[in-house]
Amino acid sequence: MKNILLLKRIRKQAITWIVLPAVIGLGWVYPPVGFLLLVCMVGAVGMSFFSGRSWCDWMCPRGAFYDVFFQKFNQGKTVPKWLRSNKLRTFMVGLIITVLGTQLYFAWGDLHGMGMAFVRLLTITTAVGIILGLTVHSRGWCHICPMGTLASWFGKGKKPLYINSEKCTNCGLCTKACPMGLVPNFDENGQLTDPDCIKCGSCVVTCNRKVLSFDYPINDIKKSA
Repeated sequence: MKNILLLKRIRKQAITWIVLPAVIGLGWVYPPVGFLLLVCMVGAVGMSFFSGRSWCDWMCPRGAFYDVFFQKFNQGKTVPKWLRSNKLRTFMVGLIITVLGTQLYFAWGDLHGMGMAFVRLLTITTAVGIILGLTVHSRGWCHICPMGTLASWFGKGKKPLYINSEKCTNCGLCTKACPMGLVPNFDENGQLTDPDCIKCGSCVVTCNRKVLSFDYPINDIKKSA
């Protein structure tokens, strides 16, 4: 079951990651293609109100791209605190909104000019993400991605991960399996408090003791265990 569930995720990402280089490549030839970036922006923020950062799992082409090509180099690595700093993330949200907004303002009414604003943004940020993926963590960019940050803000507490702490042996397998490099931090109710969980389920299927679940409150897990 574990291998089947992980394989399904890999297969989905194998399809979605292709969108990233396709949009960048075609965008430099036909800039209006850049407007497709809006789909990812709306999807990430829109879904956050219902299921947190679930869009960032396999539906985000860039997240899928980083997992496919860089995760094997960073398996089990945690993300440094400076990359998850609220100040840095807030700064990135403001920076991207300002840069993109300024370019759209000056290109307003010009379909190609406006599209190119998105293409340039996607190209530059993807390049930064590749550098972070090679030097820091495969999903390093995902921690400072403005849309991901907004999704973590708006989706905090949505579709939480629960743990049966009584049966957890702190083996660390969940941390090694997490593509976001998160160290599980559960509150007194057995609920994961980290809003950057992308709901991929890698930790759930990797846990040998089956103490993790997205479906039931902690008390129900204890009763069913």
